[in-house]
Amino acid sequence: QLRFVESGGGLVQSGESLRLSCTASGSDYTVIGWIRQAPGKEREGVSCMSRHGSTNYAESVEGRFTISRDNTKNTLYLQMNNLKPEDTGTYYCAAIIRGLLTAPVQERCPKLYEYDLWGQGTQVTVSS
Repeated sequence: QLRFVESGGGLVQSGESLRLSCTASGSDYTVIGWIRQAPGKEREGVSCMSRHGSTNYAESVEGRFTISRDNTKNTLYLQMNNLKPEDTGTYYCAAIIRGLLTAPVQERCPKLYEYDLWGQGTQVTVSS
């Protein structure tokens, strides 16, 4: 079964950058994405990428975050620039493996309940 290992989290100051990595044991997914959860808040989608390379972003990170993929390494990245304290949280890599996509990635990222495989998360803390 496909598995994820996330890395790259850490403690940075406001305005700095981080790059998160999600290494998968395979590539058999429909959509893969990044979801975050701030302390005391619900999880929210950050960005996603379809199997064919279409991408989408949450409005709060548009223009600051970039999702990318290295197929030779089965690794998904999230380049996070100009980080803000409100970006603090646990960042999860997740994918749709068996489920159906209810809307194309060009339209929106999957709803959280559509993801059926999750990584363990990596912590990002942005100090002001």
